[in-house]
Formats: sequence, structure tokens, C-alpha cells
Amino acid sequence: MKSTLLSWSLMAPATLSFAAVASEFTNPTYRHGAHSPSQYVVEDAAAHGILPLEVGVGHFSEWSRDTKKRFFIDWQDSKENEWVFVMGNEGGDLDSMASALTWAYHLEHSTMNSSKPLKAIALLQTSMDALDLRPENKVALSNSKMTSGHEDLLTMDELPEDPETLSRKLKGIILVDHATPLRKWEHAKILSIFDHHVDKGAAPSAKPRVFEKVASCTTLVARQMLDELEDLPSEYHMPHELLELILSAIAIDSSGLDSAVPADSKTAARVLARSRWADRSLSSAMSSLARELKDAKKDLDGLSVRDLLRRDWKGDLVDTPSPRTPTVSLGFASIPYSLDAQIRKTGFGELFHWFSIHAAWTAATGVDIDICLNKYKTRDEETGKKKKIREIVLTVRDDVRIDERQADSLFRLVYEALEADEGLKLKRWARAGELGPRQMVWTHESGAGRKVIRPIVEEAVRQWDM
Repeated sequence: MKSTLLSWSLMAPATLSFAAVASEFTNPTYRHGAHSPSQYVVEDAAAHGILPLEVGVGHFSEWSRDTKKRFFIDWQDSKENEWVFVMGNEGGDLDSMASALTWAYHLEHSTMNSSKPLKAIALLQTSMDALDLRPENKVALSNSKMTSGHEDLLTMDELPEDPETLSRKLKGIILVDHATPLRKWEHAKILSIFDHHVDKGAAPSAKPRVFEKVASCTTLVARQMLDELEDLPSEYHMPHELLELILSAIAIDSSGLDSAVPADSKTAARVLARSRWADRSLSSAMSSLARELKDAKKDLDGLSVRDLLRRDWKGDLVDTPSPRTPTVSLGFASIPYSLDAQIRKTGFGELFHWFSIHAAWTAATGVDIDICLNKYKTRDEETGKKKKIREIVLTVRDDVRIDERQADSLFRLVYEALEADEGLKLKRWARAGELGPRQMVWTHESGAGRKVIRPIVEEAVRQWDM
């Protein structure tokens, strides 16, 4: 038997989310039915001087909160091997979140009356306080009647055990909107994969294993869910809040179906027919959702530089042939502001302060190489029309796995790999002369984002031997 979660929560009272959940099932009074879980969440919030939570309403929120509670109970009783984690990528976007929640819900409900019922929970691979850095997530979850503060969602910072340890104990993991697991989950058995990007060959025996070019991964998950649901002897209850979350994810990724492929449109139509909006036309419902969510997505002016750095950040370890340093940690941030605009957001409004904030963030993440991919629009002086500009900010640290000589070598390697790519057509940033050691900024108009830049950097690092 593990030590009680309550004792852990008392050691870290600032972690309200975990303490609140722990209080629900460690309190003997609640176990005898005298109080509801929501009462304890609200009371704990008040005790810490925090505004009371608005507890979610409806079957979907109740299921999500109950699932989270059951997982913590089973972890405490050393029953992790009974659980399946459904996880998206660490960027924490609406597509990953909706895909994970949808498939976890389906797994549990489609097997509950079978001889082999499954325990499944969606894991959002970001911290709880980072979810609202994507305002569209907050809007979509609010529309789906979820608990404020995301108390009924399981996030990375709430895991009671390190992923590398926990991955060995789980029944398995399912990847959604993600082709391969992060290194920290490599010891877990991959049961299924749903992704709308490139198949990288992971878990060839996984079932279902779906790779298809669609606007939204949620399309693939929802289609599989509906196909299996309609084949059941008796359909389980499908809450309208979940259906509307699915439609939200497809809508924002397909620009209201304007950039959809047939699979997106057909699946959205099937979901819409089961939702509260069944009397609306598909185009009307999806365009309305897309407008609401895209308006929210653009509302980032209040975010700090650190928030922008971690809002859409993805990273992992890359193997190298170096016996001294067999792995290097890479991080990639996507930011919809120019570097100049970000500098203006710093307290001093100076270049040095941006790099100071950046250094503190990368030190916290433990990366060796960090790439910031900025994008913004500017007006062309000749034509007067707006054009899209992108920036690449490269930094290499020497205080985690590598020393100064190795950092210099890695910087040169990645620097040369990026400059050598003819498709990027990089130009040195106007203020490049002010940069410090192992710092470089380029601008380009190629349209290449993370999906193009990341493979270039990773391939260079795989050749590094020092």
C-alpha cells in the first residue's frame, strides 16, 4: 500500500488541484456518503483563499471527474496495471485534448458490459495552469460544461509518479494526434494510435492503428468511435457535451470545414446529428463554432513572454552516436508574435531581458537546444499588401547534459543545417549583431513551421558525435 495521498497534499498545500481531489477519497465521511465530491473541492478552495470552483454539470463532466478520482484511488492501491492512458501531444491543443477525452470515454463505455471492461483516462501532456494559455481550450471546455480550473481533467503535473516509472506499470497507452510516444513513455505498451500526420512506424501491431491525412485527428477518433458504437448490441449514452467538444475540435482545425477533406465533413455530420444542434445545417454550425474559437485563439495579448514560450512547446530526447552524450534534449516553441513584439512585452523592453526570460524557461525544461518559431504579418512596402514573416530563434545551453565545447559544436551543427536548407532561404535578423554566444535569429518567408524545421534539426543532431 502506498502512503496516503492526503499526507502528500498537506506537504504541498499550494497544489490545490491534487489536494482537492485527494480530499474527496481520503476523507472517511465522504466514503460513507455524507458529502459530495464537489463539496470538498469547493471547501478546499475556500480554505486556500481561492475563488470557489464552478463544478461541472452533466454526464461528461461527472464521468471525467469520477475517472480521475478512480485512477488516484487505484494508484494508491498499486493497481496502475489496470489502467490505459489515452494521450495526445505535449502541445496541449484542442485537437489533442478532444481526441484523448473522446477515446477514453469510448473505451470505458463500450467495454463496461463486456467480459473485459477497461479502465481508461485521458492524460493531457501539459500542466494544468498551461491549459488556459490556449484560450480556445477554455472556451470549448466551458461550452462543454466542465469544472472551472480544469479540476476534472488529468494533467502531467498531477501525475503521482514519474512517467518513466509509471509507464512500466500501466496496462498500456494510446496515442492520439501523436505518431510516437515521448521518450518518458517508451516503456509502456502502445495499444492503439490515431494520427493525421506522418506514420513513423511505431507499434506496428497496435489496433486500431489509423494514419490518415485529415484536418483534425478528432475526425479519426470520432469516426472510429461512431463505427464501433453503432455495432454494439445496445448503444451507450453519448453526452451532448462530448459531441460538442468533438465538433469544436474539427471546426477549428478545418476552419469551419473550409479546409476539410471529405472524412472531416462526413464525420462532423454524423456527430452533429446526435448533438443538440441537430436542427442546424452543418455549414452553419461549424462556421459559427470556428469563428467563436478562432476569436478566442487570437486573444493572446495578455500573455507574458514566459507564457508565450510554454503555450505551444514540444520537446523530446534525440539519440546521438556520442558515447559521452548519447541523448540530446530538444525543445520547439511556436509563437504568433515577432521577436520585436515579444521584447516589448518584457519588463525592460530590451533584447537582453527576452533572452533572460528565455534562459529561465529553458533551464526549467532541461533542454540543450531550444528553437523558437515565431510568425507574424507585416505590410509589404511596395504592394501595400500584408505578408507572412517567420523567424527562427536558435539557442544552445551548456549547463544540463553538455559542456561548453559540446554546446559550441552542437550550435555550429544546427546552425549550418538550417542555413544549408535551400527551401528555407534564411536571412539573418536585422539585430543579429547584438546576439550573444550560441544565439542566432533568422527570418524567412518560406511558410515552413515546426513540421519542417524539427526534422532538419533532429537529423543534424543524430549525426553529432563529440
